[in-house]
Amino acid sequence: MPRVLLIMIDGARPDALTAAACPHLDAFRARGASTMQAQSVMPSVTLPCHMAIFHSVPPERHGITANLYLPLARPLPGLVEVLRAAGKRSGMIYNWEPLRDLSRPEQLALAWYREPPLDESFDEGVAHEAIRSLREDALDFTFLYFGSVDIAGHHYGWMSDGYLRQLERVDALFGQVLAAVDADTTVIVHADHGGHDRTHGTTMPEDMCIPWMIAGPGITAGHTITEPVSLLDTAPTVAHILGVACPAVWEGRAVG
Repeated sequence: MPRVLLIMIDGARPDALTAAACPHLDAFRARGASTMQAQSVMPSVTLPCHMAIFHSVPPERHGITANLYLPLARPLPGLVEVLRAAGKRSGMIYNWEPLRDLSRPEQLALAWYREPPLDESFDEGVAHEAIRSLREDALDFTFLYFGSVDIAGHHYGWMSDGYLRQLERVDALFGQVLAAVDADTTVIVHADHGGHDRTHGTTMPEDMCIPWMIAGPGITAGHTITEPVSLLDTAPTVAHILGVACPAVWEGRAVG
């Protein structure tokens, strides 16, 4: 039975993956397909980006333009709701509370949030819960959110030593999570946005360009994705892997 694990590394720039020592992300990229030229949306800010990921439309359609949720003026089905209607079980594991609004009530089989410590161990709790869930819960779709790289970017500056060291810590956690993934699971890993100096949210390439990687059954190893990829393409890709039809209002397309 196919399953999908979507891992978000908030604020991870493509060039950071090579500037930092990330052996687990490097190995994952080598055994799957990837592009280092995927695109975020404007504004390149966390909640607008995630609403675009889960609803496959840009902010000018879903209406969220800051890190503050407002009910959609023109509601449309999100990924979790589409999967639920098809009989699929979804879970979200995260440490930034505004992400609770990515799906509507009573649609998730698992929702896990805990306020993280504001130190280098920021993401350890979500990693440990993801490992437990992957081994015990048999969900069809799991979303795992690592938030600390973005926090390090705002604190130390993007591409600073502190930022890169935190990415290396997340890479180690990523490796632990991958060890709990079974052979039937397709794993998608990407960022929501990049950053520059100590901020993001602009149209600068440093903010808009993100890594997007996928590996699992049927995915060609070592393949470089040459067609354009954006945040809008993630939900259609997940739905396609799970054999679920996409709503006509979604604007993205399945990658691959």
